Amino acid sequence: MHDSPSVSEFMDKSFITLKPEMDVYKAIEILLDKKITGAAVVDDKGNLVGVLSEKDCLKTLVYGVYDNLPGGKVEDYMTKEVVTIPPHLDIVSVASKFMEFTFRRLLVVEGTKLVGQITRRDLLRAIRKMKFMPAP
Repeated sequence: MHDSPSVSEFMDKSFITLKPEMDVYKAIEILLDKKITGAAVVDDKGNLVGVLSEKDCLKTLVYGVYDNLPGGKVEDYMTKEVVTIPPHLDIVSVASKFMEFTFRRLLVVEGTKLVGQITRRDLLRAIRKMKFMPAP
């Protein structure tokens, strides 16, 4: 059996972030233009303050039934309670988290600073790499 690599070996270190004060419709445009299903929300110091997902954005439609598509800021719609992981966590533990939650990505933090993200697809790449690694 192979030692399980860590998140830091497979996480994406360059990714789209949003600001809490950004207009939610601007954020929706970014998600659509970049073809992503969600993005981390960080403050001016790079601290993680939330995540805005497609599901969060659907609230604009649901609330709009009564208010004709209300405006607002990302912070009005984002999820504030975010499941995060540290960069040193092994990928088997990450796979277990993906099995537990319906998330497509997990945000990687050191302290409160966002340092990366890892997706289900990143774990598939890890599986492929591990498959072709020679046994110890």
